[in-house]
Amino acid sequence: MGTVSTDEFKELLKSKGLKITSQRLIMLETLGRHPGEHLTAEEIYNLVKTEHPEIGLATVYRTIQVLMELHLIDRVNFDDGVERYELAHSTGSAGAHHHHHLICLGCGKVLEFEEDMLEGLELKIAEKTGFKVTDHEVKLYGYCKECGGKN
Repeated sequence: MGTVSTDEFKELLKSKGLKITSQRLIMLETLGRHPGEHLTAEEIYNLVKTEHPEIGLATVYRTIQVLMELHLIDRVNFDDGVERYELAHSTGSAGAHHHHHLICLGCGKVLEFEEDMLEGLELKIAEKTGFKVTDHEVKLYGYCKECGGKN
């Protein structure tokens, strides 16, 4: 999604029929200031509480749930038992695909890969089976340059 202004967040919330609360704006702005970082709820809470100590962890969890239901943020799971969150790249538009993740088995670094190479496969699946793919998630495991991957 890139950098999004407070006004754009307000418009997103309005377009989803949501009340614009300071907690929702603060959470969206916090995630917006940390693009590509895949933050846990606790990390979001720690970032939020430095400027807004009145916001509790329970509020962060409730707000995460609301923002996920509205497809404003995405839950990301790297198969390590920890749920992380990031701004949705599609801002909730139906059928929009998310970016893919490259996960280093050496250092645990997560890189994002934006190019969608699965559209042709999705068309073949629809033609052969009648199954319409509306979304997908790709996680590729290997080694980054620093851990022995080749350029």
